[in-house]
Amino acid sequence: MTNGWLAAGGALSAAAAIAHLAVIVGGPRWYDVFGAGPRMVRLAEQGSPTATWITLGIASVLAVWAAWAFSGAGLIPRLPWLKLGLAAISAIYLLRAVGYIPAMFVAGAPVGTFAWVSSAIVLLYAVVHVIGTLQLWRS
Repeated sequence: MTNGWLAAGGALSAAAAIAHLAVIVGGPRWYDVFGAGPRMVRLAEQGSPTATWITLGIASVLAVWAAWAFSGAGLIPRLPWLKLGLAAISAIYLLRAVGYIPAMFVAGAPVGTFAWVSSAIVLLYAVVHVIGTLQLWRS
């Protein structure tokens, strides 16, 4: 039986990975629009490979997370440490959702619309992953 929550979680993580790849293609303006921060925008404007490598790294992690969720959903073969991996992914999404804005306050950084919107989106990712992981854990 397919775990719909984890299938949705995999789709969300895959979409986020694709969005990160699109930012690389879109260039400095896209880094700015998607909230990458002034340092990353500057790196992209300068043509530095650092911005690309960091963004590729994030996209790669998100793609691996998508695969883990798809595995938990029963859509691809079972990956090693499936339940533990999904629990860790859920925890990371949850920590990002609820910890980003407080971390910005502590750092003295301005908390703008991007911080609130991205935290709400990642909270959705976290909830979907937590529910799917709990269902998998109980099965």
